[in-house]
Order: sequence, then structure tokens, then C-alpha cells
Amino acid sequence: MEQKRVTILGSTGSIGTQALQVVRRLGYRLEAISANTSTDLAEQQVRAFSPRYAVMMDPQAAADLKIRLADTSTQVLCGMEGLCQIASLPENDLVLNSVVGMIGLQPTLAAIEAGTDLALANKETLVAGGQLVIEAAQKKKVKILPVDSEHSAIFQCLQGNPKKDALHKIILTASGGPFFGKKREELERVTVKQALRHPNWVMGAKLTIDSSTLMNKGLEVIEAVWLFQKPVDDIEVVIHRESVIHSMVEFIDGSCIAQLGVPDMQIPIQYAMTYPNRVPSGAKPLSLTDYGKLTFYQPDYKTFSCLQVCIDAMRMGGLYPCAANAANEEAVALFREEKIRFLQIGELVEKATFAQRMPLDYALEDVFWAEQEARRFVREHCK
Repeated sequence: MEQKRVTILGSTGSIGTQALQVVRRLGYRLEAISANTSTDLAEQQVRAFSPRYAVMMDPQAAADLKIRLADTSTQVLCGMEGLCQIASLPENDLVLNSVVGMIGLQPTLAAIEAGTDLALANKETLVAGGQLVIEAAQKKKVKILPVDSEHSAIFQCLQGNPKKDALHKIILTASGGPFFGKKREELERVTVKQALRHPNWVMGAKLTIDSSTLMNKGLEVIEAVWLFQKPVDDIEVVIHRESVIHSMVEFIDGSCIAQLGVPDMQIPIQYAMTYPNRVPSGAKPLSLTDYGKLTFYQPDYKTFSCLQVCIDAMRMGGLYPCAANAANEEAVALFREEKIRFLQIGELVEKATFAQRMPLDYALEDVFWAEQEARRFVREHCK
């Protein structure tokens, strides 16, 4: 198998650290990494992998890392300019984008413009600017390889079935998060600590809270629309507590194909890196008899309103999904700071998403405008 040259955006997060384990196992060459403020871990990663570049989004962190790495050949860059620079390196065979939030959109477009295949774990890229990203990827003939376990599952299920008109429906599975089965009145006093207890997956804080509100699944619905070019009403969400079936597809003849495996993110990360090849991953083998049974439930759209907001936003199209995502980012940040209650996340996201008319056709500057407007609305209405 060929040795690829890889750049990892968001290398100190949950996906990024696991991706580095995959890079080491595969013997790939790490060209560049990026992080926000985690200088300790970024320094460790540079010394372990010797990338040519390391980007810190925070200026102080960049200055600190530059001093720490003075004895190495790694060049330290800073901010969005540095992030886009390493995303568009001509040496890259693959860029893995695992940064959190809408900050991932510009480096995604930079990698595509450079003609580099993209392993995408930053779902906000497609939620905020899906039209721009897909059009650019088609123009440059760039592959977008999904890293999210659900979208990787769909992608795998569709291998060997490339005809779009044969696909009837996508079935996205969801764990249901830590508050599955609870009603609104039971969620009035939810704490940040409780929201961060995911039953199956180890993820970053923002993603874990998104899972607890089902916002994460709403964002994945929008992402699936763009990745697999299916209308939002052809995507069904099913609660599957065991997280063994990562998603399914149903064809027009009634056949369903599912991708199963233990909940281990190194499997979809590695498949995106090695596609179309498969190699041993080191993941624990799946034993269905260990689980005994697999269960499935309908989502509670009323209690977990973020999911319905995302579906409605995608039906309206344009920048409504962008507004929903930006409002959620702001609301989750306020919740983590204990400035709003758990249920206010969904309430603020819904109000901010539909507070004003959003453009249906848009350019990159319109995405930033929609983001700012949604964030402003949340801040002004969070009391």
C-alpha cells in the first residue's frame, strides 16, 4: 500500500489524536498539524512526528510553540492564514479536517482548491456552506471521504452500488445520548457535567453536548443531504442505543444494507485514509452475541427540538442550516459557561434560525454574515 502524505487539522482533539495513531500504524508521512491553544500536546505531536508545519489558531499559543520548537525544523504558523496554508500544501495527498465548528469551512475550501482529497470530520463545513463545498469539489474532481461514523457507514454501504436512482432512503442511527427517554420537565436542571456523559462514544465536549440535545444528529442529516445528494425527506433518523449499526441504506427493491462494528472511531478514520483499501485497524472485533440484542426507537422530536430545527432548516435551504449551526455553537458555549439552562439551547437555536430571512443562493461572505447574525441573536436573547 502506498505511503500517503497527510495533514491533520485539529490534531489535538479527539478525532485528531486518534488520526495520529492511524498515521503511525499505517506508516504515513505527517506534513502538518493544527491546534487552537493546546501547546503542550501540539509540542508532543511535533516531536513525535516531525511535521514540516504546525499551526496554532491562538496568537499567544503560536508564539509559545515557536519558542518551544526552536530546536526543531518545524515551522510554526498562526491563525486562519496558516490553517489555509497547510490545507493547500502541494505535497498533501490527503487533508483530514477535524477542527470543531464553522472555522473548518475556509481550510476545507482551500484544500479543495488545491485539488487535494479531503477526509472530513468537520460536519459544520457542509452544514454551513454545503453548496459551495460540493460545487468546488465537483469542479476540482476532489474526493470528500466522510469520517463521521454514520456517514462513513453510508459511504461503505454504497460501495458497489453507485447508481443514485437505486438508493431509496438513508437511515441514520443515533445513540440517543445520555438523556434518552427523558421528557422536557426531567431536563430542566441538567448540568454541564451530566450532558458530557455520553453512553457509548468518547468525544470532545462540544460534540458530546450536541449529542445530548440531538443537534449532532440534525447536523448529520444536513451533511448526509450534501454528501449523498438525497432530499432531506429521504433521510430517516432511528435511535439505536447500542451504537453497533452505524447507519444503513435502503434500496428501491426493499433491500437494506448496514455497516456494523464496535464503537471505535479509528475504524472510519482509517477507512477514509486508506480508501479504497482496507487494512487491519486494531479495533476490537464485533461479537453480536456479546450484545445479545439490538434495539431501535423513534426520536422524540418535541423534547429534543434541535433535530427538528435542522430538518426544517434544510427543507428551507440556503443559509438556514448555517444559521442553525452558528446559533447552536453560541448556545452550547453559553451552556458550558453555565449562563443558560440546557433546554434553552434548543429554544435559542430554533428562534435564531428562523428569526430573519436567509439567502437561498449565497457566496462565502454570505455564510459569514449568516453566522454573525445567528450568534448575535443568541447573545441578545439568552437572558
